[in-house]
Amino acid sequence: MLGISIFIVCNSKAWDALGHRIIAEVAYNQLTKKARKQVDNVLGVRGIVYTASWADEIKSDTIYPKSHVHHYQNLRDGMTAEDIEYLWLNNKSEGEHAFYAIDSLVNLLRTDKTDEDVLKFTVHIMGDLFQPMHLGRPEDKGGNKVQMRWFGHGTNLHAVWDRWLIDYTQMSQTEFVRYLEDKFAPQKKDIERMSMLECILQTYKLQNEVYAWQENGDTSNYHYAYRFRADLDRSLYSAGVKLAQLLNEIYR
Repeated sequence: MLGISIFIVCNSKAWDALGHRIIAEVAYNQLTKKARKQVDNVLGVRGIVYTASWADEIKSDTIYPKSHVHHYQNLRDGMTAEDIEYLWLNNKSEGEHAFYAIDSLVNLLRTDKTDEDVLKFTVHIMGDLFQPMHLGRPEDKGGNKVQMRWFGHGTNLHAVWDRWLIDYTQMSQTEFVRYLEDKFAPQKKDIERMSMLECILQTYKLQNEVYAWQENGDTSNYHYAYRFRADLDRSLYSAGVKLAQLLNEIYR
């Protein structure tokens, strides 16, 4: 049973179901034989892929009534690398958000590698950490209050990053995973060498670029999709690589 109160003031579902499954499949393909066998024993064959969005789905259930807040970390405008490092290392200093959640989950999983719920939460929250609007600004609830039009439909900035940028590619889950693996094969080692803090800082840099685009006044969805496509791809792939590294280390 999950030993932490895992809870969202905002209506966010990082990466939506497809994005989380893409991340989980990238990770699954990079698991060692030993890690894959153990993870499959806990969640079933390819279970980390099939249950990757479970942590979002249970938000409407009472089983983990405070699970929402662990899906995001408020990062304000103008923060320095030192500010973010402090939050990362003192992960409960501003509440039990994503930094606290992943640290707690990993410790729990190391204690009991067979805990299904902890493993499912770990897979999901790791993905959340690479979605720039889940490291968004508190005043607009991670982009949920930033209204946008997306090819004729009203939406918000958070939803664009959760779903619409991925949908715009018109690729299936399998196609997207193969595309990412082919595209980033030359960079895989570099991503593996990055620390999680370095990944967080990279996501925060992207978060700032996303907000800056909102302020430049360009409302063309075509321009937006073109501008951020490479960032979307790298975020999804990096999340999968770091998740695989984490699970390989725990289930070695």
